[in-house]
Amino acid sequence: MIPFKAVLFLFLLSNVISCSNDFVPYGNSIELSPMPKRLKPEWPTQGWNITRPESVGFSPDKLKLAETYAFERDGDEIDRKGKRTDALLIIRNGKILYEKYARNFNENSLHLTWSVSKSVLQALYGIAIQNGLLKLDDPGYYHLEPLGRDEAHKKITIRHLLTMSSGLKAEESYESGPLQSSVIAMLYTRGRKNMGEFCSELPMRSEPGILVYYSSCDTNILSLILKKVYGKETYETLPWKELFQPLGIQRATFERDASDTFVGSSYLYLSARDLAKIGYLYLNNGYWDGKQFFPANWLEFTRTPSKAYKTTSLSFETGKDNLTSHWYANSGIPERGLPQPWPDAPIDTFAASGHWGQMLFVIPSLDLVIVRYGDDRESKFDKNHFLKLITDSVIR
Repeated sequence: MIPFKAVLFLFLLSNVISCSNDFVPYGNSIELSPMPKRLKPEWPTQGWNITRPESVGFSPDKLKLAETYAFERDGDEIDRKGKRTDALLIIRNGKILYEKYARNFNENSLHLTWSVSKSVLQALYGIAIQNGLLKLDDPGYYHLEPLGRDEAHKKITIRHLLTMSSGLKAEESYESGPLQSSVIAMLYTRGRKNMGEFCSELPMRSEPGILVYYSSCDTNILSLILKKVYGKETYETLPWKELFQPLGIQRATFERDASDTFVGSSYLYLSARDLAKIGYLYLNNGYWDGKQFFPANWLEFTRTPSKAYKTTSLSFETGKDNLTSHWYANSGIPERGLPQPWPDAPIDTFAASGHWGQMLFVIPSLDLVIVRYGDDRESKFDKNHFLKLITDSVIR
């Protein structure tokens, strides 16, 4: 017979293991490098320190190649063709080593982040869960009544919404027009009065948790859920009080729909320096100058592809994007034949990405944060080549 103490120990151990895996969406099959450890961290709450590239192990000559690629125009200005970089900011070891702007932008300019907004909203969920206000596997209808309309919708959880596997029949294509595109209807026509509620009433495409489909609807449902969880008065200042101000982000614009709900999918404006602070928070495992913003394993959740890739056909429209939890991974899923999107960048790279060339890259193994803002109306900016030029500039 096993002694009672041994049984108790095994029980407690199993609970610890279970809790530690709460945020792991795709098991432990993909090895991820650890976040940097800072013995003497320099927190940029009051502003970034600036240094020379060579002082943090970068070759200025090689870095010039990345600059040329990013800023050299190769298209027609009138028709907005070619690569159109508005800002490029590179940070290593907590210091700015490179910064350049174009098209009348500067270090203080707010820039539309488009879908990078989704990744910032994910941070607000990390904070809410850390503070015990909701749980990752809460059914959505616990917090948002329209998601309780039938048994199929009741199965949608917070996790499903964060990993873009809600199963809701959203249509993200902008080209299909307002009659077919739910994202156009949500942003500009019949859904704009209350975007989250409009999206929650969409029919189901599949069972929740089995199909990855990139959906701005999932994000705006999440934004509305935060409003219900915090209450209208607290929600009014939520991004500033809980995230922006503690990081020293003083200026930000976050547009709202007609119901005064933040349009978390698309309409956050930040300067390049301030968006880099979001990246730096993630680079430091959700820790910032004495405060832990995110729960344990949140970064693993952020950097690991959605569990729904196990059952998503890679021929499906958005089945190859390496989506995680409102971020993107560079790990691929070898057992599914899903390749790395940026094979010349370190495998631990993860990113937030937005329409027309908005990019936030975090590379823990190189202690790097990279922000690139743009206005690319064509798909000519090669992220893999761009990252290769930057990482090739690292000499130590």
